[in-house]
Amino acid sequence: MSEGDESAALTELAKRRGFFFGSSEAYGGVGGFYTYGPQGAALKSNVEEAWRERFAVQEGNLEIEAPTIMPEPVFEASGHLDGFDDMLVECAECGESHRADHLIEDNSELEDAETLSPEEAAEKIADLGLVCPTCGADLAGQSVEDFNLMFETNIGPGSSTPGYLRPETAQGIFVEFPRIKEYARNSLPFGVTQVGRAYRNEISPRKSIVRTREFTQAELEHFIDPERDEADLSAVEDVEVLLYPATEQEADGGDYVETTIGEAVEDGIIGNAWLGYFLGIAQEWYETVGVDMDRFRFRQHLAGERAHYSSDCWDAESEVDGDWIEIAGFSYRSDYDLSKHGEYGDDDFTVFQQYDEPKTVERAVVDPDMATLGPEFGAQAADVAEALETLAERDPDAFDADEVTLDVDGEEITVDADVANFSVETQTEAGEHITPHVVEPSFGIDRTVYTLLAHAYETDEVDGEARSYLSLSPSVAPTNVGVFPLVSNVDELVDLADDVAEELRAAGFAVVYDDSGSIGRRYRRQDEVGTPFCITIDRDGLEGDGGDTVTIRERDSGKQVRLPVDDLVGTLVGLRAGTASFDDVLDENEVVEA
Repeated sequence: MSEGDESAALTELAKRRGFFFGSSEAYGGVGGFYTYGPQGAALKSNVEEAWRERFAVQEGNLEIEAPTIMPEPVFEASGHLDGFDDMLVECAECGESHRADHLIEDNSELEDAETLSPEEAAEKIADLGLVCPTCGADLAGQSVEDFNLMFETNIGPGSSTPGYLRPETAQGIFVEFPRIKEYARNSLPFGVTQVGRAYRNEISPRKSIVRTREFTQAELEHFIDPERDEADLSAVEDVEVLLYPATEQEADGGDYVETTIGEAVEDGIIGNAWLGYFLGIAQEWYETVGVDMDRFRFRQHLAGERAHYSSDCWDAESEVDGDWIEIAGFSYRSDYDLSKHGEYGDDDFTVFQQYDEPKTVERAVVDPDMATLGPEFGAQAADVAEALETLAERDPDAFDADEVTLDVDGEEITVDADVANFSVETQTEAGEHITPHVVEPSFGIDRTVYTLLAHAYETDEVDGEARSYLSLSPSVAPTNVGVFPLVSNVDELVDLADDVAEELRAAGFAVVYDDSGSIGRRYRRQDEVGTPFCITIDRDGLEGDGGDTVTIRERDSGKQVRLPVDDLVGTLVGLRAGTASFDDVLDENEVVEA
């Protein structure tokens, strides 16, 4: 299928079969917002649960659910008010706004235009002779401005508190760290997960659910002591990955690096072992849920791409319709977030780490004479005392002089050294307070759903008739099983079909019951929404020597096999979990000709 055709076919299928469609269409719609239909909502929910099972349950991590609206000081501390921008260029003729880096990338060989400054982007637009996609007017000479992506709101009536819809779920975890650390018994390392909505006022939403203004993230914030906590790579060291490091992106003729997680960390391609660990876990998880690994890579961020909080970042990217799209990011956020909230917030964002053995250390301390500082500095006295304590920690030698110079709220103040009562004391310490570093795997659920649909979309021919189907993994398919009585006017067949459907639902399977139309048409309907298995109840299966039997049909191959009703649940459990293959079922049971 050619580029462009894949996206168009997928969008048409998604709307017709109830995966996703534009919201509020009765009122003209609004860009960047989508509604998931019955099939899409089920698929998305299954992806979320699969992520939760792997990254929360199996990793032994905590999970929280924080509000989607937070007060303005949170985002002042996090840096989002000042640094969460995209580049906007506005057409002077029609007034439409466009994302400058996207225009450049769509009309040139440049793949990382977001690393440009606004001034460089404006020059590039002029050099390329770009025009407004809406009206065709020349964009040369138009200024490129930074546009903050957060949605602003007010909390409460009257003189309300300014607030913002969160642009990432992470801040809900960081803000609540002082309480969450207690639930983790103040014992590092530990992880906290959250699956929820985030909001970004995108300049130019596009490619359906790939770039929207409301979306779902699944994020893990893994808190570590960088001096003591080492990643154990034994579980992932042999996982094979396709990497696109920054050095290869910047080199002439740069290429991918095919390697293993263990080798990539050892060779320094992945500079942080914790990032390597989560890349390995993600590689295996994406394969399990059905991403085509021939269309998947990890790409390292260039220096200009990294977010303000990130010292290193790798994106998981999937190829869809000829383009690479980011579906997850793996960032080493160091202690940026907790340090900032510790500075701005009124709580303790550190963890006490006990030493293996108590340590005897010398500490520089001051005991300021407030009887002197009070009359001399008045309301500033407490700030002067605090500045003396800070100076003693940072530069104890400063107290060797007769006077010490302090910076108090930008004002230079001189204090007699003897007023500080400076001394060096020997202290025994059981541990220390540290600000944990953070390793963050952040997954875009909507983009993962889109990738799964795009990679699963297949066409072939069955009995001389064209067929389109979704080869979705049984672990995430919105419907697990279709149950079809061959005819609907034979009571015994209908009763058995009802019993089978009821038993499968009781076992936790999502079941669709369909007795309308030819059996071929019923198969096609389920193929198109990705139902992996269909059960047909016919006369041949009624009360045989070994009891009732049914036929089970596998979606991708169209092959069918007859097996006892009593074996049906156990067989489907194994197929859904991946512990058994349909070839195993074919080998053990009577094959039925289609």
